[in-house]
Amino acid sequence: MRGFVAICLAGCVAIGAALPARAVTSTRQRYRLDADWRFKKLEGTGSGMLSGVPLQRWRFKIVDGAAPDPDKNADPALDATGADWKDAAVGQDLFGAKPGFAWARAVLPAADKPGRVMHFQSVDDNGTVYVNGKKIIAHQGWDDPFDVPIDSAWKAGGPNVVAVLVENTAGPGGIYGGATLGSAATVSKVDPIGRQFDDSGWRRVHLPHDFVVEGEFTQGMDVSHGSLPMGAGWYRKTFTIPASFKGKSVWIDFDGVYRNSKIYLNGEAVGEHPCGYTSFRIDIAKAAHYGGKNTLAVFADARRSEGWWYEGGGIYRHVWLNAADPVHVAPDGAYVAADVPGDDKAHPALAGLSIKTTINNASIDSVSCMVRSEIVDPDSKVVAETENAVDVPANGSMDVDQKVSVKAPKLWSLETPQLYTLLTRIVRSGQLVDQVMTHFGIRTIRFDVDLGFFLNDQPVKLKGTCNHQDFAGVGTAMPDSLLYWRIKKLKSMGSNAYRCSHNPVASELLDACDRLGMLVMDENRHLGDTENGKAGHGTPYQNLSEVTGMVRRDRNHPSVIMWSMCNEEGLQGSQEGATIFKAMMDAVHKYDTTRPITSAMNGDWGRGFSNVEDLQGCNYGPGGYSGYHRSHPKQPVFGSETASTVSTRGIYKNDPVKGYVSAYDVNRPGWGQTAEDGWQPIATQPFVAGGFVWTGFDYKGEPTPYGWPCINSHFGILDECGFPKDNFWYYKAWWGDQPVVHVFPHWNWAGKEGQNIDVWAHSNAAKIELFLNGQSLGVKDMPQYRHVQWSVPYAPGKLEARGYDADGKVIASDAVETTGEPTALKLTTDRTSLNADGEDVTMIEVAVVDAQGRVVPTADNNVSFDLAGPGQVAGVGNGDPSSHDPDKATQRHAFNGLCLAVVQAGDRMGTLKLTASSPGLKSAEIEVAVAPGAAGSVLELK
Repeated sequence: MRGFVAICLAGCVAIGAALPARAVTSTRQRYRLDADWRFKKLEGTGSGMLSGVPLQRWRFKIVDGAAPDPDKNADPALDATGADWKDAAVGQDLFGAKPGFAWARAVLPAADKPGRVMHFQSVDDNGTVYVNGKKIIAHQGWDDPFDVPIDSAWKAGGPNVVAVLVENTAGPGGIYGGATLGSAATVSKVDPIGRQFDDSGWRRVHLPHDFVVEGEFTQGMDVSHGSLPMGAGWYRKTFTIPASFKGKSVWIDFDGVYRNSKIYLNGEAVGEHPCGYTSFRIDIAKAAHYGGKNTLAVFADARRSEGWWYEGGGIYRHVWLNAADPVHVAPDGAYVAADVPGDDKAHPALAGLSIKTTINNASIDSVSCMVRSEIVDPDSKVVAETENAVDVPANGSMDVDQKVSVKAPKLWSLETPQLYTLLTRIVRSGQLVDQVMTHFGIRTIRFDVDLGFFLNDQPVKLKGTCNHQDFAGVGTAMPDSLLYWRIKKLKSMGSNAYRCSHNPVASELLDACDRLGMLVMDENRHLGDTENGKAGHGTPYQNLSEVTGMVRRDRNHPSVIMWSMCNEEGLQGSQEGATIFKAMMDAVHKYDTTRPITSAMNGDWGRGFSNVEDLQGCNYGPGGYSGYHRSHPKQPVFGSETASTVSTRGIYKNDPVKGYVSAYDVNRPGWGQTAEDGWQPIATQPFVAGGFVWTGFDYKGEPTPYGWPCINSHFGILDECGFPKDNFWYYKAWWGDQPVVHVFPHWNWAGKEGQNIDVWAHSNAAKIELFLNGQSLGVKDMPQYRHVQWSVPYAPGKLEARGYDADGKVIASDAVETTGEPTALKLTTDRTSLNADGEDVTMIEVAVVDAQGRVVPTADNNVSFDLAGPGQVAGVGNGDPSSHDPDKATQRHAFNGLCLAVVQAGDRMGTLKLTASSPGLKSAEIEVAVAPGAAGSVLELK
């Protein structure tokens, strides 16, 4: 082990940190495995996973609509030499481009050593694999490599027969790309899974990492996914597992890998995970080498999509190594639910806490132990404690229910997001064997069918935004500090709610919402058990591990106020859909009953899902809120997706050639509304609990209303770099509690002297007066939830808007001025220091300014970045939805006066100095310190 680096991320506390009370040494250990990975992106369609013996000779038979009859056709004793069986070559179309089923059979070569794995490059469309008559795997999806471990069916001495039931749904079909039989024991030197494989030529990367964002924007690529090549890639990390871990429960947590990941430790397949959005864990206790080197290999296959937006690729969230006593609190196994009795929910005298703890026992004997729970308040004082003696069965688990009370609880709210800590200890024979810390909040929520949402019995209109999980420069690989930064940006315009569109998010984003005061609509990716973008007829729903995993992981976050099962599903209005949805609700209720369950429906309101869910989520259709309320007087309603204004920052005329949309609030797709038309029906109807605007930030992919050259959306209230568009101030005016006046457009219109310019003002003042060069152009009343506008003949100078209250007092003002030519660059950031963890980032905003320091709103100068010190420029951006400049670079053109550099700390102390330069402009410099974080907070295992 090359040492531990102690680092801290704002607001995070991890196992091993100093405890708030009765601090003791914990036997549980948790290390972050984000540093020193080796990465290689694969070219073409192969996975390069196994280099075993190819299976060249196959026999096949078309089923011809008859029952597949696996008992007969997969039987190893079957004679496949008859006339109905024919020779088949690898890659041959078995179906003549017709849908149907076929059986393909082959005799496997000898393989004496265990660890036998068959690798199929592609079975078109779906393949069910049998070995010696035993069903091993049913794989869905064409052009999707997959592995089949076959030791469980292997017959020593042979013969061993593989039979594949191939299903073809359209076009040609068969066993494409080849199939091989290999063994982990024989491929170590030539296959990326092996310990002896030479990865020294691979690129070194630090997680989180998105390899798709590193690509080149290309016309003809899927514009919905950002016009970037998707692909697949291998990751490898070699590290030491301490000898002290032997005999413990040892597992690795993967917070997010996009997608269809396959995990190997020391050449042995230890797990796989199909979904690219849900966290998962892999038990490595048997495969680990204790006290020595271990090689972890991860294959991430991003060649297929789960959604219809930019999804990235790779290990784009944290990876953690965990070790615990065989008797330990199960991962995500500590849960606290708060009840506030009495009528005064805002200032309660008491809160009752129900604690449920799941204890795992990985030993071969039953165990008697003590479960001790302490409640630590926001001031680090122990305010309640309890303990129970329990017997946990061998190789089993047990749920322990406890109840405590907290006097005069400090409530979690938007203004004061106070957090408590549950400290859980497991004691055996007087010895501490495990402890975990769980943060939670005490608060009440309810949705009133007539009056909307209440937090701590106080009415709160949900002023929300929907957001995907990518950002300029880094794609989906957003460090924790960037997640916090984005939530702060949204709060700065008055937003109080965040919809996780359309998938579970990083748990650190929920941490940010907990600590900053932001309500969350936590959303599952898929309806039922499928990895397809939408669920079709016949979708199974017996497993539901993805939605239950989300709920178990996220249920202690006080910010989460509802569970959303899915978004805009084709089955949403059907009885079949309602049946699947009800099964998902039942699965959620096994782990949490304190929050309502909903979905985002873009039609069929009152049918299907509506008949079983707790809340009616309405995507668009604001004119339908009141009718639904009348016809369903017992079901609360909210806008699960609203508005969908399209606009480009700093652009005031539609330009289809360049792919720009005017920033006036006038453009929308056919299904959507402008900001004003979307928000006014929500704001003025008390029974509507609130709404979530599509979207808070621009995101890669899904460009609307244009395709290429656009490579990202126009929906954001802020652009992809977090620079506000003009609608930002519309929402700030009507969502916030401070006086706001915002006048636009900019006032640089050389060549248009005397021509009329449309001038708008967003404000919450009673009246607005407009001035041009000191001369009043009139006073207008500000209509509620709308804007005011003038048509003003252009003359260079100063355009000012003043906002008055009802008594005629100026309460806010704003102005735009005609600037001079660009003369210099200006750098700003909201942080003066970063943690020396290899991940922490700060967003350094670059403005092109004139001699008076004013941003030149039409400037497009190319800015180069030079960074000295322990760190790197992690990425760049400018908010231009049609820019094809790379995100991974050290230069970027300004777009309408602005661009951005994402600067990332290294793992050494020092000072970062960023110099921004551009030909003909005065350069600018900014310094950021890189220092250790709080000792013991998070341990990085290198």
